[in-house]
Amino acid sequence: MGRRPYYATWLLIFSLEKGKKVLVVDADPQCNATAYMLPEAKVEKLYAAGADEKTINALITALKKSKGFGAPPIVRSTGFGVDLVPGDPRFALAEDFLAKDWFEATNGQERGLKTTYFLKALISWAEEQAYDYIFFDIGPSLGAINRTVLLSCDYFVLPMSSDIFSLRGLQNIQVAIQGWLKGIARGLEVYKEENQSEFELDAGALVDAGGIKFVGYVTQQYTAKTVGGKKQPVKSFEKIIKRIGPAIEKNLIQPLNAGADLHYQLGEIPYFQSLVPMSQTATKPIFALKSADGIVGAHFDKVKEFSKVIGDIANNVEKNLHEADWV
Repeated sequence: MGRRPYYATWLLIFSLEKGKKVLVVDADPQCNATAYMLPEAKVEKLYAAGADEKTINALITALKKSKGFGAPPIVRSTGFGVDLVPGDPRFALAEDFLAKDWFEATNGQERGLKTTYFLKALISWAEEQAYDYIFFDIGPSLGAINRTVLLSCDYFVLPMSSDIFSLRGLQNIQVAIQGWLKGIARGLEVYKEENQSEFELDAGALVDAGGIKFVGYVTQQYTAKTVGGKKQPVKSFEKIIKRIGPAIEKNLIQPLNAGADLHYQLGEIPYFQSLVPMSQTATKPIFALKSADGIVGAHFDKVKEFSKVIGDIANNVEKNLHEADWV
């Protein structure tokens, strides 16, 4: 969900409006998705004594004890129509463990490969449970946790803040992902040579180094003005936004997608400050807010505007997934 709850609200369109069975995995130790989609009382109970068994940390604990992969801890979200593997602040401590086993993975050792692909096992399990989509919420870093997530996923969507730091970070994303793919491909090849077989997880997921693809980006965090009845970013943000497309083309589309011709700008999200606390209090996505949740007057227009923005993003994601020649 990111640092603001509307960053990735588009994924909820798939469950609430498209009728898809959706699993959200909160792999961000900041636990934004968990805090957003569960009532405060339920969150407090979740993190009571023994919470490891009820959060994503349970998967790491089992992995460290060589217990293999079991069914993940899942709770039903409140008002969001999705199942959730809750996040855990202690999941941040997995960084060192995942980083250490990464070296073993790139050298073809089974333990390191199992550690690196433990979330691939979760995806394999979810597919058996007939989930249509599995979404991972991750924080803004290129550390070991996010490497593990991205190497297990088929696609990623990038939220782009309208600032110079996001532009500079694009090259880092390219270098990191290409380096990870090269490293894991080497490890899988070594494993195959030494064991005369492909690497396969206990959960039945056959692993390869096919690579993750870039679905598109969403620009956000800009201040809008109305020109001719249409919302536009103010000039200072507009200059940066115009640089995003070419930078995305150079650093992500060409190297990761082989230049596949898609509409990568999935949508633009302006500020909706007044609706955020209402959404959090009601434990509902912004587009589902009603008068009973405190929506009055001009708020109705804001909810309607947000619904269109977020719905268009979800539709564009779905379109790219179906139309891309690498799907």
